[in-house]
Amino acid sequence: MPDIQKDTVQWFPGHMAKTRRKIKESLSLVDGVTELRDARIPLASTNPELNELIEGKPKIILLNKADLADENATARWISYYQSLGITALAVDCRSGKGLNLYRKAVGEVLRDKIRSNVEKGMSGKALRLMVVGIPNTGKSSFINRMAGNGKAKTEDRAGVTRHNQWYVLGGGIELLDTPGVLWPKFEDPEVGYKLAFTGGVKDQILDIEELSVRLLDILKRDYPDRLAQRYKVSECGDMPGYELLELIGRKRGMLIAGGEVDTLRAATMLFDELRGGKLGRITFEQPEAAR
Repeated sequence: MPDIQKDTVQWFPGHMAKTRRKIKESLSLVDGVTELRDARIPLASTNPELNELIEGKPKIILLNKADLADENATARWISYYQSLGITALAVDCRSGKGLNLYRKAVGEVLRDKIRSNVEKGMSGKALRLMVVGIPNTGKSSFINRMAGNGKAKTEDRAGVTRHNQWYVLGGGIELLDTPGVLWPKFEDPEVGYKLAFTGGVKDQILDIEELSVRLLDILKRDYPDRLAQRYKVSECGDMPGYELLELIGRKRGMLIAGGEVDTLRAATMLFDELRGGKLGRITFEQPEAAR
């Protein structure tokens, strides 16, 4: 993986610079912005440049994958955003859970625009929102779910870069899709780790054993009961992360020649179970970190 142990990690492929440019170019065509974030890492899964990019457009935050996140933490995140005057919804875009509140949220967030349209004799004019998010936060799942599983009408519009697509939802809402955009660099290496935990960074470029040790240290601190229940390791309290990984592998029978533990296999299993929800609903960032 990129060396996230360094103070600053450079990671800004050319297509992401292009996406940032497209967002700026398309802002005049929309009334607001819908941003997808991962409910497990609401801070790490946002583009820190976004607020500047969207130039104060009204915004709705969708905390996606809420089915995998700690419910109490998600509720506190929503309250935190409300305190900032931002509408946030907990959703699961794959199943559609929570998305029934989206249209109402659009009406509330864009009520000034709706009122202005009425005053101009354009009552019923479609409300247009740009959909943004870093890769792997679920933009495609959201659009497909809202637009009828990908069967929505798409059309080119004057002034829109060719590769951007409009989705007409009906009921007076249109969505403008944009490619996922990441940020120029990780100022905080912890951001890279959290993205890796949740699958936002491809495992092929990770040192997955090192990453699993970091994950276990966090789980020991924040969710010790989940570890004890899932892996029968109630004695792990003060155990270093790598020793805990070995213990988990041994308990699962992941042994190689000489009776040593196959820690690579154990680490892979740990992440498969985390991302599959088998460790329960886990959140890696709390609202206090944003204050």
